Parts: sequence; structure tokens; C-alpha cells
Amino acid sequence: MAKTKIIIKNDKQIQWIRAASKIAAQALDMITPYVKEGISSEELDHICNTFIMSLWGHSACIWYHGYPKYTCISLNDTICHWIPSKNEILKPWDILNIDVTVIKDGYYWDTSRMYTVWEISEQAKNLISITKKALEIWIGQVRPWNFTWNIWYEIAKYVEAKWYGIVREYTWHWVWMDLHEEPYIYHKAPKNSWIIMEAWMIFTIEPMINVWSHKTKILKDWWTVKTEDSKLSAQFEHTILVTSDWFEILTLA
Repeated sequence: MAKTKIIIKNDKQIQWIRAASKIAAQALDMITPYVKEGISSEELDHICNTFIMSLWGHSACIWYHGYPKYTCISLNDTICHWIPSKNEILKPWDILNIDVTVIKDGYYWDTSRMYTVWEISEQAKNLISITKKALEIWIGQVRPWNFTWNIWYEIAKYVEAKWYGIVREYTWHWVWMDLHEEPYIYHKAPKNSWIIMEAWMIFTIEPMINVWSHKTKILKDWWTVKTEDSKLSAQFEHTILVTSDWFEILTLA
């Protein structure tokens, strides 16, 4: 994998980025009471977009490489990039990820969270719990002079010991003046490998965890990614700033 120059942010840029990041986090808090039986994923998409615009931001998803909606809302066996639809109605036992990416004053911000509808199965509860713990392990590895791929080395030790699958085809990424900036870091990695974290780097952290198998398939819309065996998948995402001695989670409301 080629090594890419990473832009280190200055104090002024970080100040603007920190302010912009709050909108995406607030959108995920705002949408929580709307996630219930009988609502369509398209309606959730519109509610999120209206809220984002009310804070003078706008969606970075809409028309990104042709993507036709304002958010990604992925249910059950969908790993990522599901296109919200008026025909997709939430029902009891559903789990879903809502992924919000916001542009404000030229800065991009990216975060996602899992939601549940009514009661869910024990398998779904365990998957969400393990995925959230994977995010916490990941964040705990963020500090200056640690290797980026140690994040996934530590996650893999935890997740695979519990017989869950880590999605390998998709990446976490740097983010700032574009939605996805290089370098892209894959979710399966050896210890002490590749980029060393430095203060004032900013990137997303987004573990995608499946029940049992890591294998995926993409649908004919060329966006929707599902588990190959139709088992459940979960994801959480934050955008992180590496500070002089540790980290700051920027996508907190």
C-alpha cells in the first residue's frame, strides 16, 4: 500500500472542524425518538436532512458519486450504504445504522450509530454490544506515536475470539475537506504496521462487525452492501482528533 502524505491540521482549522462536527452528532441524537415501528427509512432520511439544514449545514451524501439520498440507513443484514426508501418500513426486531455526513463551512464530518425498534433478539443485542466495545477498543488505541493498524490488530483479537466477523473490504479514512481522504486503512491488519499517528491528525473510526462471517455481497444498485449469509451486521462510527497526548472524539453532541 502506497504511503500518502497526511495533512496535519492547525489550530484555526481544528476550531472550525470541532464546531462543524457537532451538527452530525446532534442529528443522531435528534433522530432517536423517531426510530420506531411504522416509519419509513425515507422519512427518517428527510427528518435528518431538515435538522442538518436548520443548523446551516448540508448533507455530504446527496449525489456523492450519484448516491441519491441524504443519509445511509442500513437495516439488519445490511452492512452499509443502504439507500433509504419509502417502501422500507421499520418493524419490531429491526436493528439499523444511521450514518450522517455533514458539510459546514467547507468541512466534512462523519458519524453513525446503531438503533433498535422495540424489542430485539439476544443475538442482535450481543452483536451491538460487541460492536460498541470494538469502537471503544479502537478509540483507546488512538494516541501519538502508536501505529494506526494496531487499532485493528486489537479489535480483531477481541471480536474474532467471540466468533464474529470483521468486514474487510471497506475502510476507515481521513476526513476534512473531502468526505473520504487518503490514506484508507483496512479493517484487518498486522501489529505495528504502516502509519504512525501524529498530533492533529483527524480520521474516522468505524468498526463493521457481522454475526459469524466477514464475507459481503453488493446489490445491483451498486451501493447496498449486505452480509453474504444474510446474518446481522452492526456499525458505530466516530471522527477522532489525535491530540498532543491522547485523543478527542469530535462527533459528540
